[in-house]
Parts: sequence; C-alpha cells; structure tokens
Amino acid sequence: MSTILAFAGSNSSTSINHQLVTYLTTQLQETSFELFKLSDMDLIVYSEDEQRDNGFPSSINQIYKHIQASEGLLISVNEHNGNPSAFFKNVIDWLSRLDRKFLEGKKIFLLSTSNGARGGIGSLEVTKNMLPRFGAEIVDTYSFPSFKENFSIEETKIINDKIKNEILEKLHQFEIALK
Repeated sequence: MSTILAFAGSNSSTSINHQLVTYLTTQLQETSFELFKLSDMDLIVYSEDEQRDNGFPSSINQIYKHIQASEGLLISVNEHNGNPSAFFKNVIDWLSRLDRKFLEGKKIFLLSTSNGARGGIGSLEVTKNMLPRFGAEIVDTYSFPSFKENFSIEETKIINDKIKNEILEKLHQFEIALK
C-alpha cells in the first residue's frame, strides 16, 4: 500500500488549506497517509550564512525524512499576493539546499484554496511550475474556490456537490497513479 504525506503550505493555526487537506485524507480509499502540520515547525528564514553557521534545522531534517518515506504528496498551498506564502517558499528553500532533488520520484496532487472565487490559483500555478525543478511529478492540480461558501468547517466537509465530485475524482485518480 502506498503512503501519502499530506500537508498545507501555511503557517497559520487556522489554515483553510490545512482543513482541506485534512478532509481529503479522510476520503482516501486505497492509500495510507500521514498528515503533517508545517505550522508546527520552528523554522528560521533561509540564508547561506545561517546554513553555514548552524547547519540545517531539525524540523527540515524531519520533513525531509517524511517526504522520502512517502510515495506521494498531497499539498495545498495558500496564497499571499498571488504567490505561495513566504513561509512555504522558505520550507522549499531549506529542503532544496539539503537535497536539490528532494522530490525525485514523488507524485504530487497539488491544491490551493482561498475565500476568493479564484481559489488561490496564482499560488497554485507558481508552485506547479516550481516543484518539478526538485524532481516532482505533478499528477494533477485543483483550485478550490470560495472556501467559506463551499466547505463547512463545523461539519468538516465539502458542501458543494459539484466541487466535491470533481475533487474526489481527482483524488481517486491520484491514488491510482501511485500504484
């Protein structure tokens, strides 16, 4: 059985991207998963001086080991001004310095969401173009629009049937791709 590492690229304690990823892990049918919360990581901003003087943060070594132990990744990226958050970019910067091909052989279902109608699509596109540089195979993407209107936080589920059917079909196809 394949294992998926699932996380959001956000450091917000109330991340809607983390809520989306958490929900999707409950819908996996043929795959085991590990849910990782990047916001729990203690992480300084990357710089060559920091790396040279102090090495790699233990949290980067930890996420790297989890990535290496998985066959696929389910990632939902948040958006700040049309781009991935500085926090997520910082995680990628650290990981790519540890191992330039840290995503080699990893299949990824890449998502984004926001409360706006575009669903974080700017961040999704930037990340979709960035991750293959590190060896990733982007199997599929999905931009989940208007999170507050289409997801019930209280019930922890997607309440828009059209969106639910679309994203669950993509999730199912992702599981098939991991076999």
